[in-house]
Amino acid sequence: MRIWPRDWVRRHGHPAVRLMVPTPAYLRLDVALAVLALLVDLWLVSVAIVIGSDGIFTEDWMGYPGMMDPSGQEYQAGVVSALRTMAWWTFGIAVLCRCWITASVQVCVLPLAAWWIGSFDTYYT
Repeated sequence: MRIWPRDWVRRHGHPAVRLMVPTPAYLRLDVALAVLALLVDLWLVSVAIVIGSDGIFTEDWMGYPGMMDPSGQEYQAGVVSALRTMAWWTFGIAVLCRCWITASVQVCVLPLAAWWIGSFDTYYT
C-alpha cells in the first residue's frame, strides 16, 4: 500500500482530503483552542456546581449545602440546557472553522457534564 506524504496531499490531493488534513500551524492552533475550550468548560461546570451547592444540590460528597434556595427549582434544568446548547453551538463553530480537535472536545466534555449535573439529587426531586 502506498502512502502519500502529507505535504503532497495538502497541495495536490482530492479537495475533500485537503479539507480534512490541516497544515501544521493550523493543527497547533486547533490544539491550543481545544485546551482553552477544555479549561473554559471545566470552569463553567465548576461554577455551576459551586452555585448549585448553595442550597440546591444535596449530593453526599458536597456536604451540607445550607438553606434551601426557593428560587432554585429550575436551576438544574437551566444548567443542563445551557451546557447542551453551548456544546452544540461551540461544536458547530469549531466544525465550520475546521478545528476538528476542538469540535471533538466540545462534543465530548459538555454533554457529559450536563448529564452529570442532571444526575444530581436536589431538594426539589
